[in-house]
Amino acid sequence: MYTAEGKINKNSLIEQYYPLVRRQAFNLKVKLPAGVDVDDLIQAGVEGLLGCVDRFDPESGVAFSTYAHQRIRGAMIDELRSRDWLPRSVRRSGRELEQSIRRLEQQLGRMPEEREIAAELGMELSDYHQLLLDTNNGLILSYDEVVGESPGAESNDAEEAEPEAQIGAAQLKLLLMDAIDSLPEREKLVMTLYYQEELNLKEIGAVLDVTESRVSQLHSQAIKRIRSRVAA
Repeated sequence: MYTAEGKINKNSLIEQYYPLVRRQAFNLKVKLPAGVDVDDLIQAGVEGLLGCVDRFDPESGVAFSTYAHQRIRGAMIDELRSRDWLPRSVRRSGRELEQSIRRLEQQLGRMPEEREIAAELGMELSDYHQLLLDTNNGLILSYDEVVGESPGAESNDAEEAEPEAQIGAAQLKLLLMDAIDSLPEREKLVMTLYYQEELNLKEIGAVLDVTESRVSQLHSQAIKRIRSRVAA
């Protein structure tokens, strides 16, 4: 991967990591609307990979493969964000849903059940499930936004960051950990399999013995519970 001068050979780099780029692109593709072209994701991933050449610091203590993995995924998510393809009406419905969850949690002192959320929204349960599916299309991006940074986001070293920013990030992490830990067990498992194990909806459905649509609903509902808890 390195030249005789000790520099990273870009052609060799692409050849070695292209399978990783394709794998991440297809992993994202199955979680996104049909209108998203996997070739665009691959192109963004390759650009992210090449960006590693200039940004990687061998003295950082992080393996290049780990850094490249983060930059590739981050570049793909940045590409998706730039499109802003989720309709405004869907975003508005998602915000209303989060507000309903927040109100119910304050009233009940616990995470509300699906039927309770549907009733709060004045919907039949089937209509509520459809709303979850409609709003889930953009949630792979929303989760990264809730966390505060995408895997490929640029960040300053701890020594360079403002103390207030460090405290804010630490507090946000604690809030997120608490929100995720408070999820119903099935939704918590979906989040773990989806974001940590990087399984797609079909694979998670096989683990839970439910349909892909049901996994999508559970994922959407989990994200909204997290966002409503953090916002509160």
